[in-house]
Amino acid sequence: MSDDSDLERTESPSERKIEKAREEGQVARSRELSTFLLMFLAAGTFSWMGNDLFQGMSRTLRRGLEISRADAFDSAVLSHRLFLLSSDALLLLLPVLLILLVAGIAAPMLLGGWLFSIGAAMPRFSRLNPIAGFGRILSWNGVGELAKAIVKASLLGAVAAWFLWDARTKILALGQVSVVDAVGGLGQLLSTTLFFLTGVLALIAAIDVPLQLWQYYSHLKMTRQEQRDEAREMEGDPQVKARIRSMQREAARRRMMAEVPKADVIVTNPTHYSVALSYTESMRAPRVIAKGSALVALRIREVGQANNIPILEAPPLARALHRHTELGDEIPATLYEAVALVMAYVFQLRRYRTQGGTMPQMPDVLPVPAELDPGASE
Repeated sequence: MSDDSDLERTESPSERKIEKAREEGQVARSRELSTFLLMFLAAGTFSWMGNDLFQGMSRTLRRGLEISRADAFDSAVLSHRLFLLSSDALLLLLPVLLILLVAGIAAPMLLGGWLFSIGAAMPRFSRLNPIAGFGRILSWNGVGELAKAIVKASLLGAVAAWFLWDARTKILALGQVSVVDAVGGLGQLLSTTLFFLTGVLALIAAIDVPLQLWQYYSHLKMTRQEQRDEAREMEGDPQVKARIRSMQREAARRRMMAEVPKADVIVTNPTHYSVALSYTESMRAPRVIAKGSALVALRIREVGQANNIPILEAPPLARALHRHTELGDEIPATLYEAVALVMAYVFQLRRYRTQGGTMPQMPDVLPVPAELDPGASE
């Protein structure tokens, strides 16, 4: 049961999967939203510029019909006149065409945003497979698109038929007025019809946009196994990360061991902990240059012995230093007195080795606060 649930697409898509889908050209799109915006702008543009367009096209048509008999038989003149008339008509329609062009480009970006993907433009020969094509047509998605197209066509047709039936008296009355008035009235009726149809498209788009978003994110849903694989890919394989951490610790341990010969003294537990201290006149207080427990502690002592570093058995101080310091830290102020006694012994021992004299005695009791000694309560 657990394996089956891990293979079901029940989890929301991650940001990485959504971004990867965008890179492949997969974004949420609504054709109904684009159609609505195009129709709305077209209706608004014709309503705003309709009178100017009508007058401009009338002038162009009048100039086209005003031609002499001699020019009518001259192909060069006719070609030139056709070019001029076509240019005039294009200039008249250019604002409308530009508005619709901008709307056609910008409308899809309202839902999915700006997207430029080379992957989406690459040819996919699998789309040429007729069997796969029939499969897409006969799929539930294809059936849904067909049903949506039928509903949309039915709604638009019903609204257009109702509006024309309601305006039948006005349409019949246009035959009793002048051509200019008739064209103006027909333009108003056409503009009103476009706005009514735009309202229907707005309703369809309001239903289609949430549906497209739901279908898009449902298509991108992930299985639990895919989530785990993605997390492993993003964060790295746990075994590899553990190996890297192990190598980093080993490198740090080697660097630490290289510092042990520079120590002035090694304080031990004597078997559980070892802490190497170093002090120079430029330091405010002795610093910890190496520390470790168990095998690392044993290795620190071995390196210290090989380099004639004094080793002092002071369990409470060793435990306190190991617990409350990190590599490179100065010793805590509460341990100054205890470490001062240790360093005094080290300097006396160093003088004894170089100048002879009386062998110094190791300090028996060091003033280590109980709250700093992890072993005090044991």
